[in-house]
Amino acid sequence: MTDPVAAAPDRGGPTAAAAGPEAARTLLRALEVRGWTVAAAESLTGGLVAATLVEVPGASRTVRGAVVAYATDLKSSVLGVDDELLARRGPVDPDVAAGMAAGVCACLGADVGLATTGVAGPDSQGGASPGTVHVAVRTPRGTQVRSLHLPGDRAAVRSGAVAAVIALAIESLGAHPSA
Repeated sequence: MTDPVAAAPDRGGPTAAAAGPEAARTLLRALEVRGWTVAAAESLTGGLVAATLVEVPGASRTVRGAVVAYATDLKSSVLGVDDELLARRGPVDPDVAAGMAAGVCACLGADVGLATTGVAGPDSQGGASPGTVHVAVRTPRGTQVRSLHLPGDRAAVRSGAVAAVIALAIESLGAHPSA
């Protein structure tokens, strides 16, 4: 990656303020103020990030779209994630998340890319245990990645990944939920 990538520490999950429609509203407001658009590249969340964003009235002013690249080969063929990286580390990897975020920006012409990859469970995948999640946000200023281990069942992990990527996007933009 040519972008600076900052890996945030595992904080055990997204903050409470990041969960729910208010966080999505905060993110979309921050994007609109900047005149930026957003797109999502989703694996384990299977479209939940996009669904959360478009629940906000007026989302069409900033949301470009989403790519659900659930299969590993789509991460490469559609989003442009490096084949060698996928072969070496598999799809559940922080650099894959960063590549997905960059790829969805290029693919859908967005200023900001959100990406989720991980294992929702109940089984492990490629040596990664259920609850292993990597989220990434690419902005014109660079890329940030956060790696987490989220507790709970499949639904809880997927929901937590959505909250985590939206929280990371809000942090990346320097927006505040109360703003």
